[in-house]
Parts: sequence; structure tokens; C-alpha cells
Amino acid sequence: MSQVVWIARHANRLDFVNPDWFITAERRYDPPLSDDGLVQASQLAQRMKREKISHIFASPFLRTVQTAHAVAEVLDLPIYLETGLSEWLNPDWMTEEPEKHSLTELLKLFPRIDIGYTPRIAAKYPETKHQVRQRSGQTARCLVQECSPDNILMVAHGASVLGAAMGLVGDIAIAEVKASLCSLVKVVRQEGQWLLELKGDTSHLNNVEEVVRFN
Repeated sequence: MSQVVWIARHANRLDFVNPDWFITAERRYDPPLSDDGLVQASQLAQRMKREKISHIFASPFLRTVQTAHAVAEVLDLPIYLETGLSEWLNPDWMTEEPEKHSLTELLKLFPRIDIGYTPRIAAKYPETKHQVRQRSGQTARCLVQECSPDNILMVAHGASVLGAAMGLVGDIAIAEVKASLCSLVKVVRQEGQWLLELKGDTSHLNNVEEVVRFN
């Protein structure tokens, strides 16, 4: 029996559009989506409308929850917050463990969050490139096994999108996957083998970033 796994990167973030936001932000490592990012998230939602997705998992950072919520609204599904899909907790980017919105705060903004869900994999600051890939790859394998044979969507970050894909198809993902903003990776399991069908598709977006940035 086949299973389809979709892995999306969050849409454009406010600090990419307005770098000065970071200077005075209360939670400087947890930016929201920018205005054009909200449009991208809506376009992603329309793209996923025709797919048979049963479960949506999202990193607990604000930008990923916003992106996932746009899809969840269209598909009428809950959102499961999974820390294993979190941003790369890179000490070169972050001087301390990132402060995020609390579950209570997120729930007020995004009522589709399922508060009964328990994250499967932890993310610990600081971490190396190898550790983030290992962590997000383990998360992907765990979620697809638990949900099999249902199709799922995971909304993550540049590094964790790549790591999740690697966790299913192996190191080929390093060369093949382009995790640009609000892009889609599609991995299909057929006869016990995972096949990479989409490697960072952005055909659903009106505006696509020219240079892929992870931070």
C-alpha cells in the first residue's frame, strides 16, 4: 500500500523582509510571517486542497504554525505541534535557546492546534548540522510509521525539511532537495521503498525567492 508524505517549508518571514525587526523583537528568533508570506501560505493551502492528507504536523515556531494553519483551515484538519521538526538550533545564528510563543498563546491564535498531542522527538539547543538532520530525519520516520498508511503533511524549516527528506530517502536528498520558502517536497512509499517525487516544488507560488536562505 502506498503512502504519500508532503514536507513544506514555512512561508516568507518578517525578518527576511524587515531585518530591523530583529533589533527590538520580544522573541527575536521566532518571527511571524511577512505580508507576502501570508499570501504564500494561502497559495500553499490551495495547492494542498486537492491532496488526500489526513494529518498535519508543524514545528512549534510561529512562522510554521501560521503556514500550517492556513492549510488546516482549507483541509478542515487539526494541527499537531512536533518539536522534532523545529528550526536548526544553530549557535552561530542564535546566542541562546530561542524563546517561542507558549502553547496557550498559540492556541488563542490558532484554535486548530490539538493540545492533546505529545511531541515525539525533542530539539535541544545547541545543535550541529548533523544533529538537526538526524533529529528531523528520526521525526519523519517516526511520524510516517505511526500514521501509516495515511498521507501526512509536515511543515518545517529549511534545515529540517532537508533532514526529514533525508530520513526517508537517504543522502540523495542533500543534492536533490531545494528547500526554498513555502516549497513542497513529496515523498512516496511504494512496495517498501521511498521515492522522491517533488524536490522543492514552488509552482503554486506567484513569487519565489531567487536565493534560498536558511537563516
